Amino acid sequence: MNSYQIDQSGFYGSYGGAYIPEILYKTVEDLRRQYLPIIESEEFLHEYYQLLRDYVGRPSPLYYARRMSERYGCRLYLKREDLNHTGAHKINNAIGQVLLARRMGKRRIIAETGAGQHGVATATVCALMGLPCRVYMGALDVKRQHVNVERMRMLGAEVYPVESGNKTLKDATNEAIRDWCCHPADTFYIIGSTVGPHPYPDLVARLQSVISQELKVQLQEKEDRPWPDVLMACVGGGSNAAGTIYHYLDDTRVRIVLAEAGGLGIDTEQTAASLNIGTVGILHGSRIKVMQTEDGQIIEPYSISAGLDYPGTGPMHCNLFETGRATVLPVNDDEALRAAFELTRLEGIIPALESSHALALLPKMKFRPDEVVVLTVSGRGDKDLDTYLKHMPQQETKNK
Repeated sequence: MNSYQIDQSGFYGSYGGAYIPEILYKTVEDLRRQYLPIIESEEFLHEYYQLLRDYVGRPSPLYYARRMSERYGCRLYLKREDLNHTGAHKINNAIGQVLLARRMGKRRIIAETGAGQHGVATATVCALMGLPCRVYMGALDVKRQHVNVERMRMLGAEVYPVESGNKTLKDATNEAIRDWCCHPADTFYIIGSTVGPHPYPDLVARLQSVISQELKVQLQEKEDRPWPDVLMACVGGGSNAAGTIYHYLDDTRVRIVLAEAGGLGIDTEQTAASLNIGTVGILHGSRIKVMQTEDGQIIEPYSISAGLDYPGTGPMHCNLFETGRATVLPVNDDEALRAAFELTRLEGIIPALESSHALALLPKMKFRPDEVVVLTVSGRGDKDLDTYLKHMPQQETKNK
């Protein structure tokens, strides 16, 4: 049987690897050698799970969405990562990587962020651990996610607005890597998603795998079996999706359906649907599917969602898409907005715009009434209220 997990060389199929500047080779190699012995140690796991329980509030609930289930003709459960401390799944990874950094003797933390949730999570854990933190964020994202920017600053982090390129997540990542190149000895770069050079995609996936680990226990309790028929999540870089599917990757009883950001449509230039329209290239240290020109120049992505506004997708998801293990559908801005208002009105849950892309898959699918469907609500919608309010009249008109 094929395995969809990472191999010993740091590849998922033909995707992954570590394509890095020489100045970072020792830093990345040290991380590769040390990350598994550290994160699999009894001492680390004790502290990690204690913080997840007592600080984050895990396990996150698995909620049976009765009205949504009736509408879509299935047994729909929502994995409520939006109820974590800081409001998203990002805290799972941030805690793990800060604990890892501390054990590796790194005393300065940097991070990149798009929607701001990874930045807030990293700033939160750095405040908890008493570590200095700098967060790189595209200047456009600083404006559209200003609430998260102020949260980071209140937590003591320095937020660095990046003015280059499209002023979004890709450019924030570029700037963070430049910083890392200048300070490799004392700085730990906490990547927020399953992207970057090996071992980051595997490290982030393992730290987020607490999501699917909990799902097995919760489904056994609610459905008398540990697996669902269908798993659904949004995918940008891919961390919440990786955590949702991690323990089910090789379980072919489980169908995996992911949503990527279609923007204004994959037939327009305003999209971030890299799996559906991208080609193979190298971005931020990893071989993945990238939105690029014929001569390898990155095409600037677009999405109404800052967290999905990235021109590539992590190597795990590239491999799942290429092999057909996962179905990945583009979801346009207007579809995501409709889905957000639908969940809000039917279940009283305001989702993040990223999560709304996954919710927008539901009308695109056909389910049997007895099918158990689990959809991860990766974050809460407080940060996106300005966008939702801007589109409210339009949505109200469409709903009438």
